[in-house]
Amino acid sequence: MQLLEERIKSDGIVKPGDVLKVDNFLNHQIDVELLCEMGREFRRLFDGCQIDKILTIEASGIAVACLAAQYFGVPVVFAKKTRSINIEGEVYATRIESFTHKRVYDVIVSKKYIQPGEHMLIIDDFLANGCAVRGLIDLIRSAGAVVEGVGIAIEKGQMPGGRLLREDGIRVESLAIIESMNDETGEIVFRH
Repeated sequence: MQLLEERIKSDGIVKPGDVLKVDNFLNHQIDVELLCEMGREFRRLFDGCQIDKILTIEASGIAVACLAAQYFGVPVVFAKKTRSINIEGEVYATRIESFTHKRVYDVIVSKKYIQPGEHMLIIDDFLANGCAVRGLIDLIRSAGAVVEGVGIAIEKGQMPGGRLLREDGIRVESLAIIESMNDETGEIVFRH
């Protein structure tokens, strides 16, 4: 997606360790117009697919998923990293290792929000090693629901997550795929 790539080039900051900082428009401060265009593009990419709900993980995937959901006309469910007193009843649970935070989270979704047979689209902001997406796939499959695909804002193509998911037969549509980043020069190269 040209618009997203241009924004990454103009505002993204490459940090050591394959980290791309885009918090001024994607996951701390949010450019709503850009995310609306991204949501429209996800709708185009998954046109013809039955989508009953969108699933993401807190926190930075929520904005991307919500703005995409308006074009699908479906609710968003997000996996929580902590169980609060507000979550009643049984939950689906899995463990996810965060590339950005370098820690493992136990994530949960209330069983009342994913039903057997529902068609789910996973949407998230980043894809690196694929641990978060695999955890969400595990939650969906635990519920007896169907994974229709995965929509990613920014895929780190130099990392194995996207390739491994695709090799496993998971449909992955990324709006921007980074081929390489250089933290010394700030150069970002996109895959086309």
